[in-house]
Amino acid sequence: MKQHWMVRALSKTLITLFPVSSRSSRACFSNSSSFAIKNVTKSNFDSSLADLRRHVRDSDFVAIDLEMTGVTSAPWRESFEFDRYDVRYLKVKDSAEKFAVVQFGVCTFRWDTTKHSFIAHPHNFYIFPRQEVGGDARSYEFLCQTSSIDFLAKYQFDFNLCVKEGISYLSRAQEDEARSQLHSAHEDELSESPYVTKEIKDVPLVRIADILFVERMKNKINEWHDDLLQMKKGGSSRISEDSNGSIDQFETIFFRMRPAIKLNGFTSRQLRLIKSVVEKSFKDLAYIHANGDSCSQQIIVYIDSRRDLELLMKEVKESNHKESEKKIGAAIGFRHVIDLLSSAQKLIVGHNCFLDIAHVCKKFLGPLPSNLEEYVTLTKNNFPYIIDTKILLNASNVLQLKMKKSSTSLPKAFAIMCPHIASPGLAHTSSVAVEVQVDDMRSTNWNSGAKHEAGYDAFMTGCIFAQSCKHLQIDLSTCPNPNLIKENNLQNYLNLLYLSWTSGDIVDLKTGQTTTESSRFNTFKTFKTQQPKIPFQNIAIVWGFQLKLNARAIKEILCKVFGLTSVTSVFHLDKTAVFIQFSKPELVSEFLELKLSIEKKKKNDAIYVLHPLSELLEGGRTGVGCYEVYKQICGSCVSKVLFADQAEAIGVGFQNSLLQKVQENGDFDYNVCLDDTNKQQISL
Repeated sequence: MKQHWMVRALSKTLITLFPVSSRSSRACFSNSSSFAIKNVTKSNFDSSLADLRRHVRDSDFVAIDLEMTGVTSAPWRESFEFDRYDVRYLKVKDSAEKFAVVQFGVCTFRWDTTKHSFIAHPHNFYIFPRQEVGGDARSYEFLCQTSSIDFLAKYQFDFNLCVKEGISYLSRAQEDEARSQLHSAHEDELSESPYVTKEIKDVPLVRIADILFVERMKNKINEWHDDLLQMKKGGSSRISEDSNGSIDQFETIFFRMRPAIKLNGFTSRQLRLIKSVVEKSFKDLAYIHANGDSCSQQIIVYIDSRRDLELLMKEVKESNHKESEKKIGAAIGFRHVIDLLSSAQKLIVGHNCFLDIAHVCKKFLGPLPSNLEEYVTLTKNNFPYIIDTKILLNASNVLQLKMKKSSTSLPKAFAIMCPHIASPGLAHTSSVAVEVQVDDMRSTNWNSGAKHEAGYDAFMTGCIFAQSCKHLQIDLSTCPNPNLIKENNLQNYLNLLYLSWTSGDIVDLKTGQTTTESSRFNTFKTFKTQQPKIPFQNIAIVWGFQLKLNARAIKEILCKVFGLTSVTSVFHLDKTAVFIQFSKPELVSEFLELKLSIEKKKKNDAIYVLHPLSELLEGGRTGVGCYEVYKQICGSCVSKVLFADQAEAIGVGFQNSLLQKVQENGDFDYNVCLDDTNKQQISL
């Protein structure tokens, strides 16, 4: 079953971006709405960040919302009823690793005692994972779901704005790695003495054009060199500009008080050839690579002496190091916003935000842990106070009455909880007032129409929370500086996030424990409590069978072998794989053992031909495994559309030793399979 958060995130993917000038630092409006919102791109990021620091400092809570390029990288990676909590985390982890965030909404809320209302400052950040730091690192890659791109196009998404003006970023891990590499390279450079002549490797001259180019460069540099020496003796320059404009490629400059040639317009191969010419043919010239403010420069410098060379190289290395440090600092980009939210330790409010928080951790902190327990620790250390408004609306009986058992999707919840904002003109008696401020513009009257933009969705989320506080009898009017984190009426909902909305799986960020909603909260929603607890030890997974077989056919085959009541259900992951829920756990081991036993028979053996299971094994590429095998496959970072291809790609194929745990006497030990599966690490 698809999770509600997946449907919502997919519908939000790459959503409408306002086609307005990104250079304006003022409030921006869409054609269909008078809602003021701060649109932030790299052009106005620095000034907007300075404003945001002040707003976060003064805020009582901060609402966030993200827009992504997709949710699931394959159909079998969607969230299913048969997914255990640790598998659900692995699927969220895969989503956060595969897809990009293109919009990040941040809306601060501050209680104004004089106005008896919240002052909201909505910010809509356009972000793009541009590679700002050079080196050997590959360009960032991410997936897009075609349905998401199609949805984006329908709403006139400005792709150029996102790519050209989106704010790039480095995660903390990426920054640490870049600085570590820079420090190592700098130490190596400083340890090198310019007196030690390195062996010069010839650039192979494989083409006539290379040979002619080298000779021409040698003559050109020699002409400049001789002219320089002539001038040094008091003579005049003999170089005259030639008609082909090549003088522009050899621009005479002074580099750190030394005469030099700045090389312009050469290819990387040509520059390597020029460097080889200089190092082999001119003892008093040095080829220098210098980092500038905006670009690097290739320069040939005249050197008076070896001592002069040593001083020059030291200056250049120090300068290059400072420029690289500066570039790394500038590349941090949007992560400054995340560092701000983390260090301020304000209450963070999201709506069904487990996936959002996972994206934040992956994009701006570092690699996600391989298990939920370590992920909880990572999140708690950086964002110690989180409220999920979807948890709030579903867990509180008071708020459920207010919602009248309606859908708790963000737009629906906003319409019910905040009618005075969602529907202008309605009276707002007994409602918490919210005033929007962008730069020096304030508004309490607007026509909503910017839904699904990250900044506006963050605003809606914050408004829902503000109204919820009132219904939970949190009196803001008597408190000049409300500390919502310590409010008793919020403690039961603090740091609880949905792992799965439809199944009611909840993770507690305070303890790391996972529970179901029905066991944690005594709510009057009964549809979740009626769902039976899934016995995961009763589940086997089968993949790679003939596509002509569907769930019903597979169930009939197994019931012929193990009895009419042996199989509770068969559920498709995709067309190449199914879950099989047996009525008893021992049937799983019997099934795996029988599969191995039959495959050992030759195909002309009567037992193989006549056995009902042979139809499932037809083709010889059917793989089977216990639930732990499924978990390992879900934990792989490999991306294959079909589950059978995924299993084979990571080495869990139909002949994998993991499925052949047969003891010496021929018996299959299910517990051995579980233990060894947990211990074995599949190379990714």
